[in-house]
Amino acid sequence: MRSMNIAATGMLAQQLNVEVISNNIANMNTTGYKAQRAEFQDLLYQNVERPGATTSTSGTIVPYGIQIGVGVKPAAVYRITEQGNLNLTENPYDIAIEGRGYLRIQTPTGAEAYTRAGALGRSAEGQLVTPDGYVVQPGITIPQDATDVAISPQGQVSVRLPGQTAPQQVGQLDLAIFVNEGGLEAVGDNLFYETAASGPAVVGQPGTQGYGTTKQGFLETANVNPVAEITSLITAQRAYEMNAKVISASDEMMSMASRLRG
Repeated sequence: MRSMNIAATGMLAQQLNVEVISNNIANMNTTGYKAQRAEFQDLLYQNVERPGATTSTSGTIVPYGIQIGVGVKPAAVYRITEQGNLNLTENPYDIAIEGRGYLRIQTPTGAEAYTRAGALGRSAEGQLVTPDGYVVQPGITIPQDATDVAISPQGQVSVRLPGQTAPQQVGQLDLAIFVNEGGLEAVGDNLFYETAASGPAVVGQPGTQGYGTTKQGFLETANVNPVAEITSLITAQRAYEMNAKVISASDEMMSMASRLRG
């Protein structure tokens, strides 16, 4: 009986759907997190009678045919890259990106990663680093005796030193953009890697055409909509229950057929 296998694929699909939704809800307070959505496709069809098949020597054809689907399969889990809200922190080392772009991060392996989470700090050497101590590229060092740090919307990092009235620029932040942001590989710790699907990183200065601006003292919140996630969760739960009922109904039908044979 096909219905049992079909319903089983539906239960597996909704299980994945709930896993994706639960990850979104778990990351509601994760800085710079982008919500994900599961996408599904129908499986192959069994052609009991193919549409358009000839039914007589006079050339009559079947208008609809009989095609029986065999279930559903996961097609993709895509990332929604729309802008999250900006939350005021008043921490001078916090940076939110308003618009397109990712901060470039050098990982301990030497590979370059990318992030929207701008909760930065200073290392023992005075460099701007992530909470895990990874250096923000290009490496910018804040002097130890700096009394004030300012980061402009164009990514210029300036400091005020004792005995000086004018600020001194110590570095320039840049941003990386991608043709297909959804193709980036998430590796945890709010980091992404470039892939063949995302295309190569195109680096430029904040505020120029196609690039967002940096906002000091702010952090970008997750773009998760709690109401939408709970609604999707209820829908997925009901779909799972209905597929389970199909299996139960199919089992009852098979039991009835067995009793008839007896």
